[in-house]
Parts: sequence; C-alpha cells; structure tokens
Amino acid sequence: MVSISATVSESQLLEGLSEAEAERFLQALEFVTPLYSGKDVITGQNALQFVQGVVSTLAMLRTDIDTRIAALLFELPALCPAAAEQIEARFGRELVELVSGIRRLMKLREAALTQHDVGRGKDAAGKAATQMETLRKMMLAMATDMRVVLIRLASRVTTLRYFAECKRDDGAAQQYASETMDLYAPLANRLGVWQLKWELEDLSFRFLEPAQYKRIAKMLEEKRLERESFVVSAIARLNSELKAAGIKAEVSGRPKHIYSIWKKMKGKDVNFDELYDVRAFRVIVNDIKDCYTVLGIVHNAWVPLPREFDDYISRPKPNGYKSLHTVVVVEDGRPLEVQIRTREMHQFAEYGVAAHWRYKESGGSNFLAQEYDEKIAWLRQLLAWKTDVAETVVEHEDVQREWVEKLKAASLDDRIYVLTPQARVIELPRNATPIDFAYQLHTDVGHRCRGARVDHVMVPLNTPLKNGQTVEIITLKAGSAQSGPSRDWLNQEYSASTRTKSKIRAWFNAIDQQETLSNGRALVEKTLQREGKTAVNLEELARKLGFAAVDDLFLSVGKDEFSLRQIETVLRDNVETVLVDEFSITNKSKSSSVTQGAKSGVLVVGTDGLMTQLARCCKPAPPDDIVGFVTRGKGVSIHRLTCKNFAEMRNKAPERVIQTTWGGHDKDTVYPVDIFVLAQDRQGLLRDISEVFSREKMNVIGVQTQSAKSQARMSFTVEIAGTAMLQRALMVIQEVSGVLEVRRQ
Repeated sequence: MVSISATVSESQLLEGLSEAEAERFLQALEFVTPLYSGKDVITGQNALQFVQGVVSTLAMLRTDIDTRIAALLFELPALCPAAAEQIEARFGRELVELVSGIRRLMKLREAALTQHDVGRGKDAAGKAATQMETLRKMMLAMATDMRVVLIRLASRVTTLRYFAECKRDDGAAQQYASETMDLYAPLANRLGVWQLKWELEDLSFRFLEPAQYKRIAKMLEEKRLERESFVVSAIARLNSELKAAGIKAEVSGRPKHIYSIWKKMKGKDVNFDELYDVRAFRVIVNDIKDCYTVLGIVHNAWVPLPREFDDYISRPKPNGYKSLHTVVVVEDGRPLEVQIRTREMHQFAEYGVAAHWRYKESGGSNFLAQEYDEKIAWLRQLLAWKTDVAETVVEHEDVQREWVEKLKAASLDDRIYVLTPQARVIELPRNATPIDFAYQLHTDVGHRCRGARVDHVMVPLNTPLKNGQTVEIITLKAGSAQSGPSRDWLNQEYSASTRTKSKIRAWFNAIDQQETLSNGRALVEKTLQREGKTAVNLEELARKLGFAAVDDLFLSVGKDEFSLRQIETVLRDNVETVLVDEFSITNKSKSSSVTQGAKSGVLVVGTDGLMTQLARCCKPAPPDDIVGFVTRGKGVSIHRLTCKNFAEMRNKAPERVIQTTWGGHDKDTVYPVDIFVLAQDRQGLLRDISEVFSREKMNVIGVQTQSAKSQARMSFTVEIAGTAMLQRALMVIQEVSGVLEVRRQ
C-alpha cells in the first residue's frame, strides 16, 4: 500500500505528471515504502518522509518523472544495499546512473565539513573561500546529468525544513546551515533556481543568526498585510496609467526574503524602515523608448527621490547590466523602489554576465573563466525555459524529452575534481592520472610516487581519474635510492597536465646537469693528473680561467664548451699569456680575414702604430664594446668589454689596460666568432644549420660536434662582417627544427 507523508499530499507529488507517469511514480513509491519503514536518514528524519519531501520540492520545479523517482530511490544504497541492487532491473539503467550521481555528490558533505576546519593561521579565510569555490565547481562537474544537482538542492531544502519543524538548534543544525550558506545557496543562485535559493538562505540564516532572524521576521509580519495591500494597489494604479498611455508592460512585485533584508541592513548600516526596496516592483516593457516613458509615468504618479535614480541604460554597469532604477515616495510617505527594463535587458540581467550571483557574490570581480560563466548562463536559461513550457505543454512528450536530453548532456567544465583521503578537493585537467594528482599535491610526492589507490582499489598509474573519486598516493621513503620519476611518465597516457610534465622534465634536466658536472670534473681531474698538478687549488684555477666557481668550469668542460688545452696552458705558463690567447694579427696584413692578417680596424686611443691582436677567448667583432690590454712582447690584445678573461687580467694589472675603439676598416674584412648550438639530435641537423650559414653568406672555418642522450652540442667558428650579421643568423638558426638553444660564445 502506498504511504503518503502527512506533510505532503499525493497531488503535490504528482503535480505536472501525465496519467502514465503518475502510475510509474506510485509504483516506485509502493516499492520503497516497506524498505524505508522504521528507518531514518542520517539527520534523524524518517526516511520515507524525507524522500517524499524531496519529491514535493522537485515537483514544485516541474521536474520530469525520472528525477522524482530517483529522489525516492537515492537513500536505498545507504539504508538498504540489497534492495539498491534491484534498481536497474525494476527501473532501468538511467535511474541507476541518477542514483549513483546523487551518492557521489553526498561525498561533498565530508569535503565541505573539512573546509570549516581549514587552518586558522595566516590567510586561512582566503584559502577556505578558494576551496569552497572549487567545491561549488566540483559539484557541477561531478553531475554530468544536471538533474542530480537539482535533487541535491531539493534534499538540502528538505533537511533544513525538518530542522526548522523540530526547532533544532544543536551543532549539527548549525553545521548544515553553515555549509548550505557556503555551498548550496550560492549554487542555487547561480543556476537561477530562485525558489530554492531564497528558502536555503532563510532557513540557514534562521540557525546561524536566530536572534536577527526572529527580529526581522517579526518586523515583516507586522507590516505584511499593509505591504501586500500597498503593492497590489500600487501595481493596479500603475497598470491603469500604462494602459491609458498605450504601453504594454508586465508589472510584478519583488518580495524580499529575510536574509536579503538583513544583508542590506548590515551592508548599508540602516534600519528596517530606512530600506528603500522592502517594498518594490519591476516593470518589463518591449523597447528602450518605453522604459523612459514608464519612468516619466512613475515620476508623475509619485514624488521621486533625485539621489536614488540610476540610469544603467545610458551608462551600463561594467558587467553590461542595463536597467532604470528609481525610488519614489508614495502616499504614506515611505519609499518604493521601481526597476524598469526591456525583455532583452531582463534576459541579460538574469542569465548573462550581469547575473545576480556575479555582482552579489563576487563584488563585481571576474574570478571565473568566461567559458564557465557561459555554461552557467546557458543552464539557467534552460531551467527557466523548462519552467515556462511546463506550465503550458507539460504533458507534451517531445518537449519533455528534449529538455531531459539537454539537461543530461550539460557539461560545465573541462576540469575534474577529486578528493584526498582527508576530503581536500584537488582540481585537475580532464583525463588526469594519479601521477598528475601526486604532483599537484607536492613535487616531492610526485617524484616518490610508486602506486595509487582510487576509491580504496589499487589502479595503474596511467588510469584516467573521474570526478568525485578519492585518490591515495603510495610513495617511497624520502631519500630512497629508487625515488624519482620514470621517463615513461612524460607520455600522454601517464600525464595530462603540462605542469606535471614540466616538473618531470626539471627532474631529468637536473640529473643530466649532474652527469655533465661529473663528466667535466672527471676530465679536469684527468688533465691535472696528466700535468702532475693534482694539488692545485681548483677554485683559484677556475678564477684564473674566468669562471665564478669551479662548478661553472666543470659544466663548461662537460658540455665541451671550454677546451682542456687552456687548462694545460695555464698550468704550464704565465697566466696573462694563457688568458690572452690571441691571434697573431698585424695591421700590415692585406688579407680579407683578420685570422689571416687582414686589418682589424682597431684604433688605440692616444697612440699610433701599435700592433693589435684580437683575443681568441672572446673574439670581438664590430660594433662590440672593446678594450685593450698591453701584453708582453705581442702588442695590444683586444677584448670584448664583458670578457671574463679580461676582467681577471685587469684586476691583476690595471695599469696595462688601454682604451681602444673600432676605427675605419675595409668593408670586406671579416671577424671570427664562435656560435654554440644545443639541439635534439637528428639526421640532417648539421646540414640544415650549415645551409643557414650558406644563405647568410657566412664562412664556417671550424666545427666541433658532440652527441649524448639524444642531444647534440655543436660549436661553429664563423666569419662575420659585424654583429648585425651574427644576430640575424642566430634568429634563423633558432627556427631550425630541433634547436633548443643558440648563442654566441
């Protein structure tokens, strides 16, 4: 026998259903009645009364038959697991998916509770707010069928109504109210389900601020009949004026709920009687011209307050919101707020970027992505459209089916939201894996990750995660020799996040650098052994060679960017001779290349006839800033002003520094420079780079290449007429396929 709760009627449960749908619903109700008998839900409410209360709320929203049946069934997995297994056989696969979706959302309550325990230290409030925003998005993302969200909102309204009936004021009621205010009321607001939004806020406010709630409720009740009577008469008068003016318009009152009144009193620091919009109505017309005509009629009927008029049509708000707002003083001497807008403006205000949640919840800040906003707006329009058509063609099966299919297909995000074992929400890209999850928690957790449990079941590390799953990472002990990522994790099947891939690459780059450092150290040490100089101070040697630290020397040698011959020379000979390492070039040569004796074009300030040489260590070329250093027996060595070797010599013998500049030189004179290229090794790489030099008419006089771990390190010595030619060549080489880095050495 079907059992109907005393708090609802059968007509409420069946409102808007066809005869066949009503029969299906009653059969489902008959199925759950004995199963829920004597059982209570987690809040203590009788299970049957609870689900019927949820259904009655959904019926008010004119939802479809499957949504109402799912509301009857969704407590079965918790209260009667064996009966829950019969859902598919009795009601079909779609009802199983709806019930499963609702149960997944139930996990969010634990997550929401966690947020109220977020650390109380610095920035705790900001972190809690950010996490709560993520929870709101997670709820929508988890509900691939948006009917699941509606059921969840209806169930929360039902719970709060029960607490209010029982007059509960314990910690549990306050906890439910707090998470409702943080999570469910804003969600209902964003979806435009105003009936639920107002009730969720008022019921929550009742438990969170009982004294304030009772005070405002009393003031509203004392004025309710008077207010309702006035609004009715004011609307009648305005309708009469509009009809006389030949203007078609919709005039409706704008009721204020208790929480909204309290927020405005607190925000504006005013008394109840000072609020302008406790009594308010809205006028919707066909075009902009009518907006201003109606404004004139309103101002003619009542006395306007000049400072309370806002023209958001000619001067829209930054978010695009348009409307006329005015406050007038009516017959009893108290204010009345009137909003006037076109249907298009109303549509935009309700569903566009100027929707209430945008400027009421965020204070005008654009903290959600535009794409996410557009999807929210589309869903709000969809819900509003369903409400409209339900009133006229609710029994039309094609319309009903179309709405359900669109609602089921609604997808709100390209992100997924999963939980840690402690119920913290983690946001990840779609198709993310446990590897992405681990690196999102902490880089070190990612490096030490060796396994994962998803909903308490071990899974491979390349398993795509789904919304609402709980993920636990299994790690090696810190400092373990086996810790560290696998190169396989860089494949798409193991990681969907670019952030994850960059952290894995950084790990291997650090390993490669360490190997390069070790190789360089080994080569330097072998050179020292060969020269019988193992007792030499390495830091001093590095400084003499122009390096800030000995590791810089090792890295340069390991990358084959610094010749070991220079180390041999500095160990054998005078430091200045080594550091200069110049070409034997004189001003008397007539060759086109300075390497073969062509004029360098260098002028030594204040003297003539001095022999000059271009230092090989830095290979200056016009128009580099240059400086001279007087050597012993070899004239003036010309260095780039930024040369490390010159800096060392200047520190040792500043009196030998001499000012130099580029003078006139033959336009055909070319200068040698070194170019270093790091690239992914591939067939044809050397040919492609050589073609660049050929196209740029640059002569290559030396090449050194080294390949290791799929990377090629290449050093080219080329002749250029000036650095402009060099910069152009570097830009072109950078575009060659596989080139990672190119620079002048």
